[in-house]
Amino acid sequence: MDWMFMLIALLKVLVVLVVFVLMLGAVLTWVERRMSALIQDRLGPNRAQIGNVRAWGLLHPIADMFKAFTKEDFVPAGANRMLFFLAPAIALASTLACFAVIPFGPGEHFTIAPLDSGMLFIIAIGSFGIYGVALGGWASNNNFGLLGALRGAAQLVSYEVTMGLNLVGVFAVFGTMSLSQLVLGQGELLWGWLPKWGVVVQPVGFVLFLIASMAENKRAPFDLPEGESEIIGYFAEFSAMRFATFFLTEFVEIVLIAAIAATVFFGGWQIPWLDPQGVAGGFITVAQIGFFVFKIIALCWLQMLIRWTLPRFRYDQLMNLGWKVLLPLSLANIVVTAIVLALS
Repeated sequence: MDWMFMLIALLKVLVVLVVFVLMLGAVLTWVERRMSALIQDRLGPNRAQIGNVRAWGLLHPIADMFKAFTKEDFVPAGANRMLFFLAPAIALASTLACFAVIPFGPGEHFTIAPLDSGMLFIIAIGSFGIYGVALGGWASNNNFGLLGALRGAAQLVSYEVTMGLNLVGVFAVFGTMSLSQLVLGQGELLWGWLPKWGVVVQPVGFVLFLIASMAENKRAPFDLPEGESEIIGYFAEFSAMRFATFFLTEFVEIVLIAAIAATVFFGGWQIPWLDPQGVAGGFITVAQIGFFVFKIIALCWLQMLIRWTLPRFRYDQLMNLGWKVLLPLSLANIVVTAIVLALS
């Protein structure tokens, strides 16, 4: 029985992390290039090919993988070798671990590790990503890398507070921190017809959460830790697969942000007005899983669109936005939510 449990858990990990998350993260590297090309009226990635097949540039992520495997793995003089090796792994592992508690479908069978405090697990484990950034910049013995690491650490600490606070309102409305129960709660209807999704009951919380989580991911317009026009970045001295790991982590974090937002604010696997308790099984369950994946892809696309639309903030603007705008709005949202719940 224990062996069967271990086998099922391993199968879940392979399907969720390897087949879905890592593959989608790799495809997003192509999406980013393709979207930027369309916005700037360019062709985009179109050179990698097998024979005469180019597949609209979709072979470029595969070419990137082979290039990362074959490039020289350089360790700079004076670097702390152990931390230099561990930093990319810490960054990627802390992000992948968060997917363990996300319900991809109804019931415990579609969650790797169903926990009653799943969101708390994500906030706690996801916070370890800051160690990958800070240790990577410091261990490389490069002043530019250290500067990027300091910027990254300050930015992650600043926006992590706002990101967590904007989930409090959702927890208060639904009375649970279990992601599975949260999705079931969003199957209810307001006034008999409107799905009680998190974005409906907490629209301000969703907007603030999305802004804060994108800042956590250190991508434009919040890419100050790696702004090429200002500093080189915390991964200045990394090459080959270690650089590729940092690079892939950012795209996996895009998927994670989309998965969390889809679960907490867009009903998770819920299809409006169809089997809100997730007990029908069969084709309906497959449709619910597919709808959840669609929500994730749509939110990934939204993040990409924002990334290629807005210019980069200055560092003082970045910090002012986090501490003087988003944080007060997050606290105000919690107060208003508490008052409405107390009066209702």
